[in-house]
Amino acid sequence: MGTAVDTQNMENGRKVTVIFVLGGPGSGKGTQCANIVQNFGFTHLSAGDLLRAEIKSGSENGTMIQSMIKEGKIVPSEVTVKLLQLAMQESGNDKFLIDGFPRNEENRETFESVTGIEPEFVLFFDCPEEEMEKRLLTRNQGREDDNLETIKKRFKVYMESSLPVVAYYSLKDKVRKIDAAKQAEAVFEDVKAIFNSTTEEHVASEDCLTLSNTKMP
Repeated sequence: MGTAVDTQNMENGRKVTVIFVLGGPGSGKGTQCANIVQNFGFTHLSAGDLLRAEIKSGSENGTMIQSMIKEGKIVPSEVTVKLLQLAMQESGNDKFLIDGFPRNEENRETFESVTGIEPEFVLFFDCPEEEMEKRLLTRNQGREDDNLETIKKRFKVYMESSLPVVAYYSLKDKVRKIDAAKQAEAVFEDVKAIFNSTTEEHVASEDCLTLSNTKMP
């Protein structure tokens, strides 16, 4: 892309930090996102939650989304990205966790082209399928889709759609992989190490920028 807006990640006049959070169903993304929000001051955005909220609002856009879902159609990436962009603009924050998105390469391309923003990095919760399956089958959330057949389908979609996104950002050295098979507390220790390291890098780069802009007497 290469424009000044892209490289500075400007959104509505603000410099923003975006982190994509990816991982298979049952990898523990939700738990860890809550921990990150509490400890590092990020705003947590879920594309699925935003779509559901738009439907519930009864807006014309929400009615369109609901109709597409009922007909088994995929909601256009532009619609989802616009909802994410609006939520970012209205939040007042400048640090965002975007959970479970992008789901595929089209989502990724649309997000970057519409917003002009590239993620700081992708937080990838890597968990064996057997472990994710066990977690989904044993958790007591009353979800209708937590049966073995549906779980297998969700894994297949995840492998085919989301992993290419992880591969793309890996080539750009933007993936921070977490061993999500461990206990939640141990996983968060690894997450904290990544976020603390990133914060230190930002402070160091800002210090260097200040020094370079300071005129010697």
